[in-house]
Amino acid sequence: MRVLRDQEVTFREATADDLAEIVRLLADDPLGATRETPGDDIPEAYFTAFAAIEKDPNNAVIVAEIDGRIAGTLQLTFIPGLTYTGGERAQIEGVRVAAEARGHGVGQAIIGWAIERARERGCRVVQLTTDRQRPDAIRFYQKMGFRPSHMGMKYPLT
Repeated sequence: MRVLRDQEVTFREATADDLAEIVRLLADDPLGATRETPGDDIPEAYFTAFAAIEKDPNNAVIVAEIDGRIAGTLQLTFIPGLTYTGGERAQIEGVRVAAEARGHGVGQAIIGWAIERARERGCRVVQLTTDRQRPDAIRFYQKMGFRPSHMGMKYPLT
C-alpha cells in the first residue's frame, strides 16, 4: 500500500474477517512481536475476544482504511464511572498504524476520529496508555494533546 498524505482515510467497525490483518498490525512492533501470534491461521482466542468486544455496546475495534485496505486500528471502550460527577470516559487501546502508512497522517486521523466519537457521546475525558519503551508513540500522543497525568501500573497474571 502506497500512502500519500492527501488520500482519504475512512473508518469503520472491524469484522471478524479483519482479525488476521489486525493481529498482523498488533504484532508489527518490538513489544507486539513478543506477545501476538500473527499469520493466516490466528489462534481462536482472538476470535473469542473479538466476539466479546462485538457484543459489548461500550466496546468497538475500529479500522482505518485507505482504498479499501486496512491502514490502522484501535480499540475504543466507553467506561461509566462515578468520578467526573458520574461522567463517562473513553479508553483508547491497541493503536497501530501499518508500517507503510506511518508518517502520513493515519495515526492523527484515527485518534482524532476516536476523540470526536467520545466528544459526541458526552465523555468527560479520553485516556490511553502507552509503554515507556515506545518514545515515538509518547511524542505522537503528546503532539495530539495528551498529557502524562498518572502513573500507570500493571500486575501481570501470566
